[in-house]
Amino acid sequence: MNNPEQFYKKVIDQELGPGLVLKSHRGIGGGCIHNGVRLILDKGSYFLKWNDTIDLDMFEKEALGLEFLRKISVINIPEVIGTGTINGTAYLLMNFIESAPRAESYWEDFGSKLAQLHQKSNEYFGLDHNNYIGSLPQENNFNSNWVEFFIHSRLDVMLTRASKNGLVDSALIKKFEQLYVKLPSLILSEKPSLLHGDLWSGNVLVGMDGLVSLIDPAVYFGHREVELAFTGLFGGFDRRFYQAYEDSFSLQPGYDDRFEIYNLYPLLVHLNLFGSAYMSGIKSTLSKFIV
Repeated sequence: MNNPEQFYKKVIDQELGPGLVLKSHRGIGGGCIHNGVRLILDKGSYFLKWNDTIDLDMFEKEALGLEFLRKISVINIPEVIGTGTINGTAYLLMNFIESAPRAESYWEDFGSKLAQLHQKSNEYFGLDHNNYIGSLPQENNFNSNWVEFFIHSRLDVMLTRASKNGLVDSALIKKFEQLYVKLPSLILSEKPSLLHGDLWSGNVLVGMDGLVSLIDPAVYFGHREVELAFTGLFGGFDRRFYQAYEDSFSLQPGYDDRFEIYNLYPLLVHLNLFGSAYMSGIKSTLSKFIV
């Protein structure tokens, strides 16, 4: 982009109306995919994500997810101001979450709030629209059977993509097919839970109240064990978080014996996004369930 400040001003005019003064701006990591900047105006502070190589649909689906979670009013979520395109550059504008030190009760509060979110249910697994996990399309076709949903709308979608890109071989595909046969006996049934969908430390912030705020969702109704498993994939959260969750919404027996199954999905996502560095984790998990 030749003139970022001019672009920022156009977004402000389009979404907030003319007359507001852009006092300063500061680049902030927008993740591995998008550009991010904090816009400090004479009236308020905002976070702008933008990308000139994607379709607006990605930001529109992110906005839907943010608004969905925000309406539930369980965990603090930034307010979406608007999405659009200017001269071919797509953007998403939202309120900026001011940060503060963690409150003493931060982890306990986070765990109990996530448990409350997971108690929001739905008749089917999935969602009424598809969205994205990172930059990859995420299929959310409604299904009353969790195992079928997990196989066909999660694992197999990403495995097929990896196969087309030459990232997996026929031997690995066969191991997944063997796992699919075993999944009904490995996974316990539960009603659908509302999930953030991409819950790792990079999408967890501390707000001005010292409590949790969440960003960058990949929302759908799924098995809550998927979400809990993902929180532990890249380092995990404080033990107080897990204890507070368990105190609020106990997991079914045997979770520790099966949580790695769920992380095959984010591992496949990362394999497709970033390459073969994630293959060892996939093979290691499969070897625990497939002889």
